[in-house]
Amino acid sequence: MKAKIIWPLGIVVALASFMIFILSFLYKATFVAKYDHHLVSEEYYKDELKYQGEINKLENAAALEMGITLTRSSEGVLVHFPENMNGEKIKGTVYFIRLADENFDFQKTIALKNTTLLIQDEKLLDGRWNVKIDWSYEGTLYLFKDKFNY
Repeated sequence: MKAKIIWPLGIVVALASFMIFILSFLYKATFVAKYDHHLVSEEYYKDELKYQGEINKLENAAALEMGITLTRSSEGVLVHFPENMNGEKIKGTVYFIRLADENFDFQKTIALKNTTLLIQDEKLLDGRWNVKIDWSYEGTLYLFKDKFNY
């Protein structure tokens, strides 16, 4: 005797399977710590205002006739500020950020006699670095961001 195919039962099983899949996904996304979905920052309005300040600094840097350049030398990385500026009036901080390992991140305060800053070779590992230079010159704030392969 042949078994009858009960198609309504097949539809119910398919819908129940789909519902179980969706509910298990919802449970994982909501309650499992591995899938943490909380905000990166609790104070995102304040952070947005800070970010607008960064945008203004980036626009100031883009408006310069000569920008900052990074070059590799035998001693390390040379950070060249615009030559038409007095190096002693440039103040700020250089950040080297290593995406592969945050333990190698470092920063250096800008203190110049001319328009070139040397970042010593002993702090740098081969590979990619994100460079962020937050600096000011005669009261105007600037920001430079770049990716640098050492």
